[in-house]
Amino acid sequence: MCQTNIQIRMRTLVSSLAGMIVIISLLSFNSDKLNFDQYPSLTISNDEVEMKLYLPDPENGLYRGTRFDWSGVIGSVRYKGHEYFGYWKKTHDPLFHEDLSGPVEGYIDPGLGYDEAEPGGEYVRIGVGVIEKPDEEQYSFRNFYKLLDSGIWTIDHGSDWITFSQELQSDIGYSYMYQKTIRLKEDGFIMEHRLENTGTRVIETDQFNHNFFMIDGEPSGTAFRIRFPYPVSTESDTQGFVELQGNELRFIRDVKGEENFFLLLEGYGSEASDHQVTVINEKSGAGVRFSVNKPLYRMAFWACHTTLSPENSIWISVEPGESETWDSDYTLFTETGE
Repeated sequence: MCQTNIQIRMRTLVSSLAGMIVIISLLSFNSDKLNFDQYPSLTISNDEVEMKLYLPDPENGLYRGTRFDWSGVIGSVRYKGHEYFGYWKKTHDPLFHEDLSGPVEGYIDPGLGYDEAEPGGEYVRIGVGVIEKPDEEQYSFRNFYKLLDSGIWTIDHGSDWITFSQELQSDIGYSYMYQKTIRLKEDGFIMEHRLENTGTRVIETDQFNHNFFMIDGEPSGTAFRIRFPYPVSTESDTQGFVELQGNELRFIRDVKGEENFFLLLEGYGSEASDHQVTVINEKSGAGVRFSVNKPLYRMAFWACHTTLSPENSIWISVEPGESETWDSDYTLFTETGE
């Protein structure tokens, strides 16, 4: 078995001028010039599943933004001749908030300590690092924030698994050891999480998964069916894209061009058994069912032309000296094998 141990530490300095973050990115390309081979990556596989992942790297990583957790950025998953993920945009900037792929995880909450921090003070986003709070009226996930310390990243892997570990110490009472292990199984993969609170303050935050499914490259639309284990409903404006009937969300029309829409979904209960979603590409017959062994905190759905995203959230609460674990299980199938 091949095993690699990589440790990365960096304090990132970003220029600021009059309270505004000034970013000069030399790596923003259009679709004709995208070259993801330049970014650190790793491929793991077994007899049935092959997965390509991009590695956290504060200097050279594919994703160096401050919105999403840097670990577990999945560029490709292939199973029985079907592809489940991919890069969904025409341009790429490593610092831009959404320029990544795969079932990536992030937070709706601004971060640990954000609310009490003064402009110029510090707060923490798990899987990212210590961030400087600018002089702003409210947090926006679309912004890039000044990253002061990305902690120590350690990466271990074998032929069919990979573990990302981030150790972070801050001066505001929030410190942790965060670990994410992705293990392939015969028909998919499992994402195992462990968060140990090594600081002096309680860690309380949401965590959500954006998913970014691109099953066989099929554009978002009438080829897809999304199923839940409960009668699903919404008070959001569907804008004529979808209808919700019983336990299913179905597209009425395709999402074209620059169109996109977002829904907050309702109907789930407080049991972990409600925390699962099935997505089926009826044209190719490929599907995925994912579940998390914690209750849903929030459920949403977003789609644009190239990707669709059931966005599932949990709530995390860890006392100092304690730890919390949770797993996300992705099962891949074809309709004949569902």
